[in-house]
Amino acid sequence: MRKTMSALCAVLMLTGLLAGCGASGNQEEKAVDLTAFWSAEEEKYQWGEGYFAELDDELMESYYPGLGDVAVKQLITKVPMMSSVVNEMVFAEGETEEDANKIAEILQKRVDDQAAGGAWYPASMESWEKARVITQGRYVAMIASASYQEEIAADFNALFEQ
Repeated sequence: MRKTMSALCAVLMLTGLLAGCGASGNQEEKAVDLTAFWSAEEEKYQWGEGYFAELDDELMESYYPGLGDVAVKQLITKVPMMSSVVNEMVFAEGETEEDANKIAEILQKRVDDQAAGGAWYPASMESWEKARVITQGRYVAMIASASYQEEIAADFNALFEQ
């Protein structure tokens, strides 16, 4: 009886494992809470309350022209209240992947414009040259951080690892 039960359990486990390995083009994209992600980043890098500001609609249009016209499910825009160090970030979830691509284009334009002289100072322009726009399905991040560029990019990408 024990051998039969053990064999049955082994077959059920194997069946379950194989069912999870099937190729499915319709797998739903992993849902990511960008607010929770941002809160974790603030704590991790010890940015105190008041270091960053969320952009209002008018400033958002000035920084990222057209972004307000794209359908988003989540949008976090963070700029330092006052700092000589580049530390500007946007995290967004578009309604569709097409929306995410539009968001990425708008954010890449911001990066390119700042790196080409919009940031004014050579050290700032150099930081903007290292800035990254990352797209993961419907999710997009623009990370321009002189101090934590690679770390924040890795943290964002880790959200989508399975």
